[in-house]
Amino acid sequence: MGWPTGRELSRLALSRLRLGLLSGLLAGVGLPEAARAQYYDEGTGYRRAPAYRQAPAPEPQRQFYWPWEDRPAAAPQAQDAGRPAYRGAYRTPRPRREREREREREVTHSREGRSVQRPKPRPAPVVARPAAPKPKTDPRTQIAVFGDSLAELLGQGLDTVYEANPDVVVLRRAKGDSGLVRKDVVDWPKAAEDTLKSNPKVSYAVVMIGANDRQPLRDGDQTIEPLSERWRVLYRDRVDALLKVFTDRKVPVVWVGEPPMKSDTLSADITSLNEIFRDRVQRAGGVYVDIWPAFVDENNRYAANGPDLEGQQARLRTADGVHFTKAGARKAAHFADVEIKRLLEATTGTPSLPDAVSPLAPEAPPAAAGEAKLDDDAAIDRLITAMLPSLPEPPGIPALPVKPAAGPVLPLTRNEVAPGGQLVTGRPRIDRDTGYTLERSLTRGAAPPTQPGRADDFRWPRG
Repeated sequence: MGWPTGRELSRLALSRLRLGLLSGLLAGVGLPEAARAQYYDEGTGYRRAPAYRQAPAPEPQRQFYWPWEDRPAAAPQAQDAGRPAYRGAYRTPRPRREREREREREVTHSREGRSVQRPKPRPAPVVARPAAPKPKTDPRTQIAVFGDSLAELLGQGLDTVYEANPDVVVLRRAKGDSGLVRKDVVDWPKAAEDTLKSNPKVSYAVVMIGANDRQPLRDGDQTIEPLSERWRVLYRDRVDALLKVFTDRKVPVVWVGEPPMKSDTLSADITSLNEIFRDRVQRAGGVYVDIWPAFVDENNRYAANGPDLEGQQARLRTADGVHFTKAGARKAAHFADVEIKRLLEATTGTPSLPDAVSPLAPEAPPAAAGEAKLDDDAAIDRLITAMLPSLPEPPGIPALPVKPAAGPVLPLTRNEVAPGGQLVTGRPRIDRDTGYTLERSLTRGAAPPTQPGRADDFRWPRG
């Protein structure tokens, strides 16, 4: 019997394939109904997904365990029943109070054979609160501030200046979104007059207004465009009407000009308003304070940052480019404060208002020890100053000779001569002047005589 040929092999493989298909078909037809329902859906004809085997029921927990056996993890609480079970033991969070007690408790650990103590948590730093200002019962000087929202910030800065001075109080009567154009918001001449009537002891008036006045002005039935010629005339009259309220009651006025704005157009219009303020205030005998240079850069343009009163760089203006920050308000108030102190000194002849009571100020002679009232800080300071020994007077400064305003007049073309009549610029003679070595060394080639100790002294031994 020989080996089968290739054709016989292919016929054998084909017959085996047919036999396998036929046996599979017969096996599918002969399946019971339960098996067919498990793997096939009679309605759709698609194969069903196999059903998962149900998890076995948990074993009941035992009450006793041997020492070498591991206890199972504790079952989750009822409130956590809906949460998925995580691998490992389930840890119930401890109450917060218990955790804080554990942190506070000193726990000793063994590390490298030595005892290490866990440090206690550091307490929060105690921030010292500034002392509350003393109430000002009967101040001698009252400063009333009028104007818009910038004037309100200016008043806050003045409050900071005179916060420690019990003799000065600042009355802030400013109102935001107000101005001299619209009287329906605030009629400032009438409002200022009502304030002076209700506070007859007002000593000075500080005005800062105009930031909201770049708008049309109503004159009867007409609407006047802002910063036109007619508008300027009417606006001057309203500035004069406000100034007249203070001049009639003889209240000195300190008018603070507007600062530059972030908008170039608004800054240009503010410059025109400041010119009107300066002219009318000076005509009425008031004081005009120009704060423009304090809020610009080296190019005379708006600057949001700049040096504060301590010389440190700080933010002076807010993001809107109009209002002041706290440092900016304090800086603007400084210029008004300087003029207020100057007015007080010129009016009463007394030194200017101090920001704080100075213990060295010669206000009054110290009272006797039995009559001294130590209920005031200034009185205690004066008493201590009186008990200190006085310093010796400094020695007098010697008088310096008075320098003449001009020296003698000398002609520029005169020849300078020596006492013997010889010209000073004349060339000395060689045979008589032994010190003239330039001619001998360069023209004749004669070396100058050596001097002992000089570099060209080659004599040996030296000396």
